[in-house]
Amino acid sequence: MSEKHEVNLPPKYDPTAVEKGRYQKWVDGKYFEAARDTEKDPFTIVIPPPNVTGKLHIGHAWDTTLQDIITRIKRMQGYDVLYLPGMDHAGIATQSKVEAKLREENISRYDLGREKFLEKAWDWKEEYAGFIREQWAKLGLGLDYSRERFTLDEGLSDAVREVFVKLYEKKLIYRGEYIINWDPATKTALSDIEVIYKDVQGHFYHMRYPLADGSGHIEVATTRPETMLGDTAVAVHPEDERYKHLIGKKVKLPIIGREIEIVADDYVDMEFGSGAVKITPAHDPNDFEIGDRHQLKRVLVMNEDGTMNENAGKYKGLDRFECRKQIVKDLQEDGILFDIEEHMHSVGHSERSGAVVEPYLSTQWFVDMQPLADEAVKMQQQSDEEKVHFVPDRFEKTYLHWMENIRDWCISRQLWWGHRIPAWYHKETGEMYVGKEAPKDMENWEQDEDVLDTWFSSALWPFSTLNWPNEEDKDFKHFFPTNVLVTGYDIIFFWVARMIFQSKEFNDERPFKDVLIHGLVRDAEGRKMSKSLGNGVDPMEVIDKYGADSLRYFLATGSSPGQDLRFQWEKVESTWNFVNKIWNASRFALMNMDGFKYEEIDLTGEKSVADQWILTRLNETIEQVTRNVDKYEFGEAGRHLYNFIWDDFCDWYIEMAKLPLYGEDEKAKLTTRSILAYVLDHTMRMLHPFMPFVTEEIWQQLPHEGESIVRAAWPEVKDDLSNKEASETMKRLVAIIRSVRNIRAEVDTPISKEIPIYIQAKDAEVVQQLEQNRIYLDRFCNPSELTIDTDVTAPEKAMSAVVTGADIYLPLEGLIDIDKELKRLEAELEKLDKEVERVDKKLSNEGFVNKAPAHVVDAEKEKQKDYIEKRASVKARIEELQN
Repeated sequence: MSEKHEVNLPPKYDPTAVEKGRYQKWVDGKYFEAARDTEKDPFTIVIPPPNVTGKLHIGHAWDTTLQDIITRIKRMQGYDVLYLPGMDHAGIATQSKVEAKLREENISRYDLGREKFLEKAWDWKEEYAGFIREQWAKLGLGLDYSRERFTLDEGLSDAVREVFVKLYEKKLIYRGEYIINWDPATKTALSDIEVIYKDVQGHFYHMRYPLADGSGHIEVATTRPETMLGDTAVAVHPEDERYKHLIGKKVKLPIIGREIEIVADDYVDMEFGSGAVKITPAHDPNDFEIGDRHQLKRVLVMNEDGTMNENAGKYKGLDRFECRKQIVKDLQEDGILFDIEEHMHSVGHSERSGAVVEPYLSTQWFVDMQPLADEAVKMQQQSDEEKVHFVPDRFEKTYLHWMENIRDWCISRQLWWGHRIPAWYHKETGEMYVGKEAPKDMENWEQDEDVLDTWFSSALWPFSTLNWPNEEDKDFKHFFPTNVLVTGYDIIFFWVARMIFQSKEFNDERPFKDVLIHGLVRDAEGRKMSKSLGNGVDPMEVIDKYGADSLRYFLATGSSPGQDLRFQWEKVESTWNFVNKIWNASRFALMNMDGFKYEEIDLTGEKSVADQWILTRLNETIEQVTRNVDKYEFGEAGRHLYNFIWDDFCDWYIEMAKLPLYGEDEKAKLTTRSILAYVLDHTMRMLHPFMPFVTEEIWQQLPHEGESIVRAAWPEVKDDLSNKEASETMKRLVAIIRSVRNIRAEVDTPISKEIPIYIQAKDAEVVQQLEQNRIYLDRFCNPSELTIDTDVTAPEKAMSAVVTGADIYLPLEGLIDIDKELKRLEAELEKLDKEVERVDKKLSNEGFVNKAPAHVVDAEKEKQKDYIEKRASVKARIEELQN
């Protein structure tokens, strides 16, 4: 038996008071812990791990709110839900933050040494992990903390080594000297997608390289004159008539004096510039390929920090850009540089440090991507049960385009914070050993200094977090593959693609069934949020002002899948007003069921038309909300919830419920209380995933079963509670009451003033419906007399309105302006003409009639009939007033 519930909702909604302590109760109650219950279907979402570089931003709040909504719904629907939390070590980003902090103390990582520096990095991680957990709690995320993971924890490190060694053994990981993207600021390699290209105003420098035999010169151009110090050839097209006679000859490299050969290569574009190209194999990816074809030397002229090295001759020690200025001056003085042309070009910048990226010759570790990408692409051609479903599906093309144009992945980083590469080199022989464990005679071996790209470990996240490579682990067997990944379109390449090909390679299946893609949170003007613009929004500040429920509902319903979201404070405030509406309506309902027990809820009694209508509307809302959340259309689901709660329940049903609640009929009171309890309970359950705190607060006050709404069952449609006829009657009553109120407002006649009302019904059935429910018309229209009939003589000088199945007349002599009323009716006629034209056009379209579902076509036919009837009534009324 449930206990008597006393109403304890304060008069005013205070989100801080409502949310305080609630999250800890959920965590202490272990409501979010997955049971690994084999009788229930599993449902898994792994959180996209935030970087331990800072606090969560508004994009994180959006991302995790969507995940939390999905998992809360699935938990209520009876699934064994695992929403797995975790964080990413974020190699370059975290190391940069820790080094910046050390610089404030005038310490470098080299002063500390690797081990001491890593201790500092772990201290940073612990501090910021604490901040992130506090923010997760404030947002109300239903995470299973008993399974929290970190990309550098022992289990994940084991998975990383397993993957590296297996790919190496399959010759899919190799070590080689290549031109890579180099960040001179952080002194590490970058993958292609860690480079951001920006249009920069630069120059084309045109030079004449003298032929070694003194017979003339050849013209070349470059945007980076400092790299000429590393030139080892000049290339021309083999079919270029201008240069055929020079192929095989040599030119003298200005300043350095080294003789370099003129080679022929199909890569050269005869139409571009002079048709001759300087070749610098150590500083340009295309030149590297040409150099390979012609066995050219690779001369590196820069250090890792972007300064010039000993191969740069007299420029040794200069910063690369300072060297550029000096070399341009010297070349001009020597008569080599004869023209400088303005040139806007795309320049790569490090995503992390912002430094201009240098194409740089380096020995690095790479993944041979083509075989892995081919298998991942092939998986997308399989059945729906095997492929990854992108939502919206247009993003599948984005993913496939990248996978089909893949380049090898540079996975080594010159950092200390990260997964150290499991490769060792023999101190004497130089022999290399790769393995999960270190060599036994460690004194003769040195481990590779580099660590792996952060994305290498992140790519394993959906299965490494579930204790893979132990494939017999109960969590792995029960919860993998996962169900949904929620992420932004900006990391499809960085992360989504890599998780897919690694899962295919190591598990031979997709890592997740669906990928729900959202956009970016922008400011109110549609601009990207950035520190430079100062337009960022701290989600915790929003929560402090309006509460987590208001923020979550706004984020969830503010856009459709795949679209960007504009953050607008007034929209959050509007949501806060919605929560207030819910709070006040719930408080009224609870005050009128004080002491009401769960066992007393009885929906079998005689119901009014309002009772039957609200139960029907509840069923419709349950069906619409469930259908839309299943499609991840949270905006649509929110719209249906909002309309039901604000319009139907608060504005209409509660007002109509006051009649029996304040009356003398005890049976009617019991039924009304039961319906209030039932509807509010089911509404709170539907709303709970969006607004977890306020719904728990209200639900705990309602007569209920169970400890928490978190584990309450998701509402289901109960067909026996629907009554379409009663629903149509109620819609007509609402339309009549609204029309009367609108007319009163138009002529400034308050509802407190009684006026005669005449209703002409289209048939006897409508008369009967309205007569049976006169109580509502009397209460909400306040007529001095109410006439309902099929044959009503319209009074002179009356205002009128047309609703489905009835015409309404309000004789307001002395208050009505005939000309004004005619204008209003003519505007109404014009509107109805357009609606009739629109629906006629739709129904005359064979494609629509033949392809649309029958109920959709039938609905349009009903609209057509309704509009035609209303138009006839308006026309007749115009004629009456004109005569």
